[in-house]
Amino acid sequence: MTRPVILTRHALAVGVGMILAAQPLHAQTMSYEPVDGESASSDKGESRGGISARGAGGGARVTIKPYIEATQNVLAELSPGDEVLTYSTIAAGVDMALNGRRTQGAVSVRYERRIAQGNNLTDGDTLSGLARVKHDLIPRTLSVEAGALAARTSVEGSGASLLNPSANGDAVSQVYSLYAGPALSTHVGDVALSGSYMLGYTKVQQKDAIQVAPGQPLVDVFDDSIAHSAQVSAGIAPGTVLPVGITASGSFYQEDISNLDQRVRDARAGVQVTLPVSMELALIGAVGYEDVSVSSRDAVRDANGDPVIGPDGRYTTDKSRPRQLAYETDGLTWDAGVMWRPSRRTALSAFVGRRYDSMTYYGSFSYKPNARSSLTVSVFDNVSGFGGQVSRALRDLPTDFQVNRDPFNGQISGCAIGSQSGGCVNNALSSVAASVFRARGVNATYSHRIGRMQAGVGAGYIRRKYIARDDSVLGVANGQVDESFYVDAGLNGPIDRRSSFGVSAYAAWFQSGASSLGDVSTIGANAAYFRNLTDRLVATAAVGLDSVNRKVIEDEVIASGQVGLRYSF
Repeated sequence: MTRPVILTRHALAVGVGMILAAQPLHAQTMSYEPVDGESASSDKGESRGGISARGAGGGARVTIKPYIEATQNVLAELSPGDEVLTYSTIAAGVDMALNGRRTQGAVSVRYERRIAQGNNLTDGDTLSGLARVKHDLIPRTLSVEAGALAARTSVEGSGASLLNPSANGDAVSQVYSLYAGPALSTHVGDVALSGSYMLGYTKVQQKDAIQVAPGQPLVDVFDDSIAHSAQVSAGIAPGTVLPVGITASGSFYQEDISNLDQRVRDARAGVQVTLPVSMELALIGAVGYEDVSVSSRDAVRDANGDPVIGPDGRYTTDKSRPRQLAYETDGLTWDAGVMWRPSRRTALSAFVGRRYDSMTYYGSFSYKPNARSSLTVSVFDNVSGFGGQVSRALRDLPTDFQVNRDPFNGQISGCAIGSQSGGCVNNALSSVAASVFRARGVNATYSHRIGRMQAGVGAGYIRRKYIARDDSVLGVANGQVDESFYVDAGLNGPIDRRSSFGVSAYAAWFQSGASSLGDVSTIGANAAYFRNLTDRLVATAAVGLDSVNRKVIEDEVIASGQVGLRYSF
């Protein structure tokens, strides 16, 4: 009877954890710097660049790969004009992998300086990176974790955010996000106790105000927010005292958004019961109580009653008036679902219930038939602001991820693939509108190693329903719905002992609920070739084609080319 206990203990953890909405996974794109046929993220070949500290067992514990890079780039506008732009870049970065008995994590940071070669393109700086680290202070009991993100996006007038914009984009913004906090898991007799707390901060740095097309309402672009998330639980496994498992849990989430002093509060408490049906299947039911509210202040008004917009292009908050409720619901909630785990390689959890005064659906599925393949599907439902979505996505990244960067601007694609799972922030970054929203969506990813080549494909969808007071400046957004879709595919691998390749393709759509004039779609593909000139020096060449379709202006089609050198220390 050992196996049912393992299953139901896992079901308990999943049932409590699913109170927090799951974030998507995603397919990977091409990798940089191949070494003897391995992908850029391989830890092999320290002599070719990188510093590795080894543990007593002989395995690498810390691998550090600093590098510098120089490229020459050309952008050819195929539509609507025929302008050709050239620029150079110099970059420095470091990729780090931590694989110790108490510390696991991955860090990838890159600074890039763009040097324009003409009057129609300006110089610029970009900091990009992704990090996720976990450290066990007390093994299997007390741990601390942290994560961080820096990304460059192109912001549309509708609030849509496009990852990895071309270097000549006008409305370019930087997104920074980080979180940290402790987690506790222990037992007191037969009672399993757990708790965690996370503090997150997210900032959108925008130089210029968004230019809105005629007939399209102004979208207030997110500035920054601070998010708190805490949860505790206590439970007994099935067969310990009773035939069923019982877990009592509570959670609290609060996000304070600087735009108009918006605040989201979500407090919950409940009891969950787990009934083992067989060695592989368990039924889960829960009842609880929720208290959810969204509040904000209005904008400062001028003599004509029009809202005042500050120099940063955002509404100026009226601090003289109290915060007022935009949304509130409290009362009983319920959830029912199943946990199916027929083997260590397959796991399914599916739930239906009532939250936010309406029906909710969420769950996850993972299938890893062997060391070469991995499939993950997640369905989520939560209420938060832009910052809360990004923090959740960061927390769902694996600690052993392999970073993938765009060959033309060095930006992280938004995805991170690990040995057992993956994570992606693409959906979280697809809109930077400041208003609070309810997010519901689904994401799926599949990766497969074909010999020494790595392939991946992913797709996702998110639906945001915005929440605001009708009598406030954000009232025009209340009840509006925007939707985002994305599809990505990539393949990379060795050609021979000293060279390799990478190809990727993507498509994304954003549909605005405010006006169809705000709809935007992007599609593109690129290919890159890497050649090891020496053990530390790699030559690169890449070509790409990107297209952006907007209803308010002509389609934009840009062809890109690049040659460069990278030296790893």
